[in-house]
Amino acid sequence: MNEEQYLKERIEYQMTWYNRKSKINKSLHLWTKSLVIVFSALIPFAAGFVEANKNLWYLNYVIGVLGMLVAILTGVSSLLKYQEKWVKYRTTSEALRHEKFLYLTGSGAYKDKKDPFHILVTRVENIITMENTMWSDIMNTDEE
Repeated sequence: MNEEQYLKERIEYQMTWYNRKSKINKSLHLWTKSLVIVFSALIPFAAGFVEANKNLWYLNYVIGVLGMLVAILTGVSSLLKYQEKWVKYRTTSEALRHEKFLYLTGSGAYKDKKDPFHILVTRVENIITMENTMWSDIMNTDEE
């Protein structure tokens, strides 16, 4: 694989993939947390109506459903770790971008080196390997 292919097919592809996954996980994290906040706030609000007017007994079911949704969303968010994945994917994408620009400008670890392309490949593959390891660690770590 030559330099141009590697930059396009490996680095650009990986940066795009990590960016897309980061956006998805950020969105899922923000949605689940926002819904938990809204549903949690609605529970005491609805309970106040039930207490004030006994004819609104059916709101007890609404309160139960809201409580159930809060528990489900909190559990799913904790289990699937949207925030942690969002941050790791974003960090990896930025690390790849940083490495690419250092290489293209001949700066940092690439300055005055005899074979900068092989250094790039090694460093990029190390970044991707470290991200894979961190992802595995995140997914296998239970919250205490």
